[in-house]
Amino acid sequence: MAKPRKVAFNVERYLQTAGLVKKVVEYRKRQIIFTQGSACKSVLYLQSGRVKLTVTSDVGKEAVIAVLTEGDFFGEGCIAGQPLRTATAVAMEHTSVLEIGKQEMIRVIHNEPTFSDRFVSHMLKRNVRIEEDLTDQLFNSSEKRLARTLLLVARYGKEEAPEKIIAKISQETLAEMVGTTRSRVSFFMNRFRKLGYIKYNGGLQINSSLLRVVLRES
Repeated sequence: MAKPRKVAFNVERYLQTAGLVKKVVEYRKRQIIFTQGSACKSVLYLQSGRVKLTVTSDVGKEAVIAVLTEGDFFGEGCIAGQPLRTATAVAMEHTSVLEIGKQEMIRVIHNEPTFSDRFVSHMLKRNVRIEEDLTDQLFNSSEKRLARTLLLVARYGKEEAPEKIIAKISQETLAEMVGTTRSRVSFFMNRFRKLGYIKYNGGLQINSSLLRVVLRES
């Protein structure tokens, strides 16, 4: 008697549904998902919404290190033996997150090549982004850093169409991400608006022409 054929693993279905070892959790705007220093026991996948990752220094200074969007993994340090969260994650709007237990995440990475490929691709892109962010901080002006941050938040350059209108993001958050003051962000945002690079139209609209600021020579 022939053995039953194994059903092909569906990555998208896995990441969109709950189960015994994974659950879907809904968060409201500004709700904390996890805090810096809390136990690191699961990996999270952002199904919808937007999440801000921040770190706080020993003297209480806070910095935004990333704004995550649909399709991003975060909290993956647990599978590398990280016992505590190194950042705080906060929902920036109504957000849906799939929480995958540590052992389940290790199992699916080992047993399902299609999932493993998806996760490794995410990690490689994250590493490239970190290197680009470091270079940006070291060599570029605050105006260029702000332009690049806005383009990244608007998902410019991703395979899918970029989000031309993004959810409301405060100038304080942008200042923390760029590493400058709110007054400087306000100054450059007004300049971008006057030049037609951005618009306020039921939200913040980012035009691809903003790329000129990033590409021009200092």
